[in-house]
Amino acid sequence: MSVDAPPRTRPSTRTIVIWTAVAIAGAIAWAVLALSRGENVSAIWLVIAALCSYAIAYRFYARFIAYKVLVVDRNRATPAERLENGIDYHPTDRRVLLGHHFAAIAGAGPLVGPVLAAQMGYLPGTMWIILGVIFAGAVQDMVVMFFSMRRNGKSLGQMARDEIGPIGGVAALISVFVIMIILLGVLALVVVNALADSPWGTFSIAMTIPIALFMGVYLRYLRPGRVVETTIVGVALLVFAIVAGGWVQESSWADTFTLSPKTLVICLAVYGFLASVLPVWLLLAPRDYLSTFMKIGTIGLLAIGVLVTVPVLQNEAVTDFARDGTGPVFAGELFPFVFITIACGALSGFHALISSGTTPKMIEKEPQVRLIGYGGMLMESFVAVMAIIAASLLDPGLYYAMNAPAGVVGGTFESAATAVGNLGFTITPQDLAAASAAVGEPTLVARTGGAPTLAVGISEIFSGVIGGDSLKAFWYHFAIMFEALFILTTVDAGTRVGRFMLQDMLGNVWKPIGRVSWWPGVWATSAVVVGAWGYFLYTGVSNPLGGINQLFPLFGIANQLLAAVALMVATVLIVKSGKLKYVWVTGVPLAWDAAVTLTASYQKVFSDDPRLGFFAQRDRYADALDAGRILGPAKTRDDMEAIIFNSTLDGVLAALFAVLIIIVLADGLRMCVKAARAREPLPTTEAPFEQSTLDAPDGLIPTRAERELVKSSAGGGEP
Repeated sequence: MSVDAPPRTRPSTRTIVIWTAVAIAGAIAWAVLALSRGENVSAIWLVIAALCSYAIAYRFYARFIAYKVLVVDRNRATPAERLENGIDYHPTDRRVLLGHHFAAIAGAGPLVGPVLAAQMGYLPGTMWIILGVIFAGAVQDMVVMFFSMRRNGKSLGQMARDEIGPIGGVAALISVFVIMIILLGVLALVVVNALADSPWGTFSIAMTIPIALFMGVYLRYLRPGRVVETTIVGVALLVFAIVAGGWVQESSWADTFTLSPKTLVICLAVYGFLASVLPVWLLLAPRDYLSTFMKIGTIGLLAIGVLVTVPVLQNEAVTDFARDGTGPVFAGELFPFVFITIACGALSGFHALISSGTTPKMIEKEPQVRLIGYGGMLMESFVAVMAIIAASLLDPGLYYAMNAPAGVVGGTFESAATAVGNLGFTITPQDLAAASAAVGEPTLVARTGGAPTLAVGISEIFSGVIGGDSLKAFWYHFAIMFEALFILTTVDAGTRVGRFMLQDMLGNVWKPIGRVSWWPGVWATSAVVVGAWGYFLYTGVSNPLGGINQLFPLFGIANQLLAAVALMVATVLIVKSGKLKYVWVTGVPLAWDAAVTLTASYQKVFSDDPRLGFFAQRDRYADALDAGRILGPAKTRDDMEAIIFNSTLDGVLAALFAVLIIIVLADGLRMCVKAARAREPLPTTEAPFEQSTLDAPDGLIPTRAERELVKSSAGGGEP
């Protein structure tokens, strides 16, 4: 027996009043942000605008998509129920699965992308983060998750091959898998850089593994179904691990947990392999769920800190760099590069890999895609909002001194102060020295990448609530550890998804390897995926101009091109399912993403500005090398040759990815037209209907009817 679909009832007066108040509060916040010019704005308005917009979108737009466009069916058995094998397919409590999914999708993008995009001002990035997630990112995640679930958890590339056709499908399989390896290598590099020589962070993160194993066994065997009880135990142990990390850093154990980048690469590869092959309930799901409390807890405390301290944004709403594209942090104008720089938080192709990888194999009931897919992405978007707030709270002089490369600001406080002054901002060498000392760092000059800037912003907010200036250094290093934990969870889940993708690809050639329950295939494909990103990562930490460092500039564009593939697959499936009138739900964000990413790709390939175009950069360094000159960041002739090779490689790959995506889009459009003109629905690979015998609530908080039904069917278990 199962709970019926939500009946259409007339809203109560109380409901109308509440949602009217939410809409008015959101409208006021947006008006303040949009109309304020030449004056400082409180960060509170960004928080209010985000939360009100999210609430309205989840309550109304996500519900519309779930029940009108997708037509979720709570009576239909999901793959987790039909194909349960205790390894990959496993019905998982929606609260645990929401935590796993959020932890898996929330990587470096929502943390560092908004920090870098603050170069354009706080308003463009904030608008893209909030409006982009509502109409594009969360829609992509939920729709792809639903269609993958209806196809036994097939990967994105395999769905493209099955539903679009062999030409577009093969292009999608190749591009998706190669981009996946690049994304995993980049994310892993960020983790290595954050944890290198950090005993506190390394110990705390290492401890999450045995804690997760304990939670998995506890929830499956010792106290089945007791999610709240398991959560309390796990979070208590997590807090202890974080506090103990500080003790370890000051103890004789510090050397044991002070690891070099090369050692960390090996540890990450071993962990990624184990997380990919062990049963999902044993390590991956509980660890990601546990990490979610750290992630959401920190971001929630940041929001509370903003409400308590009422900080004022030091950044402009829209900077001159957004208009002329000459910013020192990254080159390019607002369109298209702010939408590329913020690679997650608004729209991310990487999310589609998770939504068609681990998550659809674990969902208990179809209506839960709204909570997990749409709701999980809204959570990540709020992370991005807090990141842009943290960056915009800093003095602009400090922001540019930290985020402009060493080639612009030099390596000393004096050179940085002079360079920042040339950009039109004021900061003294003494100010830079004081800011560095306050967070316990020898220097903050040219600390590029976004992560250190976010950590400084977090320390500013937290120290304003607890500890004052005396605890800035503590909060800074806490934030660095938090960022590493935040990103690591995308590496383990991503490796597992990569294994699914490779099994799907090779399964087209040899059926046995496509079976996720066949252990030789599981172990072999996991080893290949880990070996691929592990190779690029190890080479990258060994050579600053090699390995994954060669491919790092492709991260943003590749990620958003992947989103175009996901939205194209979703659009094709909406049309093939007979919902042509709703094609705009994914078609509009697809058109926008394609315009943004292909424009950015064109500029990165063909621009004659060496700061922007890959081939222009190659020509600049090649001409200098011919003239016997060495250009920064190169220090030797070999460095110059490496940069020339890297620029050429990036230009070729950017062009290749764009061509592959154009093939996918063209073939997908052909299939949409064919499906729209067909008199009978075209065949799909959707699994046949099977009646569900499993009962579980749809949302985070069960209704009274759901609670009673689940309690009776579970013999008094926890709903």
